[in-house]
Amino acid sequence: MSLVEELLRDSVTSTDPIADLASRHLVNAGGKRLRPLLTLLTAELGHADRREVVDAAAVVELTHLATLYHDDVMDSAPVRRGAPSAHEVWGNSVAILTGDLLFARASSLVSGLGPEAVRIQAATFERLCLGQLHETVGPRGDEDPVEHYLQVLADKTASLIATSARFGAMFAGCSAEVVRTVTRFGECVGVAFQLADDVIDLTSDGTVTGKTPGTDLREGVPTLPALLLRARAGAADATDADRAALALLDGDLSDDAALAEAVAALREHDVVARTRAKAVELAHQAVAELAPLPAGPVKDALVAFAEALVDRAS
Repeated sequence: MSLVEELLRDSVTSTDPIADLASRHLVNAGGKRLRPLLTLLTAELGHADRREVVDAAAVVELTHLATLYHDDVMDSAPVRRGAPSAHEVWGNSVAILTGDLLFARASSLVSGLGPEAVRIQAATFERLCLGQLHETVGPRGDEDPVEHYLQVLADKTASLIATSARFGAMFAGCSAEVVRTVTRFGECVGVAFQLADDVIDLTSDGTVTGKTPGTDLREGVPTLPALLLRARAGAADATDADRAALALLDGDLSDDAALAEAVAALREHDVVARTRAKAVELAHQAVAELAPLPAGPVKDALVAFAEALVDRAS
């Protein structure tokens, strides 16, 4: 990871003062580095000491950082990783262009890994964009909102986590079957990860996410608990408590007190437990995908990785 961190800082360095400062903003803010960690971990299934593995780990983190610049603009998020969001510091245009710059740096780095890596990166980038697009537009009239949301998560979050796992095994020289196995693992664990975040957004005091509980509700970002509540309140057997909670959710949440009341109502509803259960189910599915891998410390670590992601929501 120290080599990845060094490469990340080198990759965002620029001779242009504003580009250098803005590009370093989120790198310097730190973060969990889950995606490069997963790349390094799956590489342990093969020849983990290859330089390409470090380059690939930096590629997925640069790509992730680029999406954060864009996401924060679209969500009007004031804080990211405990620091002011880039758009709060420099404005929306600079934040968007900085995200574009990081995508360019990731593309430059991945080009050195060969045409197959470029193709995978392009396909992942396409899914990232489609996930954000479909989240922004919302489900069609004939679509199930919950299924639509799960597909958004698969594209917007799981696609890059799957690529992170895939790159590690791929550039460590693992067999095609091992590469496919860890890619499937990444897809499942990526959706579980985001569902756990949905729970944390409602149950945390803000120290975990670095943002006010219920921020997604305030910004109108759909989450599974909100979608489940909406479906429940519209059912024939809906209770007064269901309808009252939905009324709070659909009210003006710009006031902190109103937001806190809506969050409290959701916390007390079983939709949070159902979301947590879905995250656990997907984490178990991710672990099941690892069955073809040989027993050993790498497989154990991948299992622990999946469990740790959903344990955050416990």
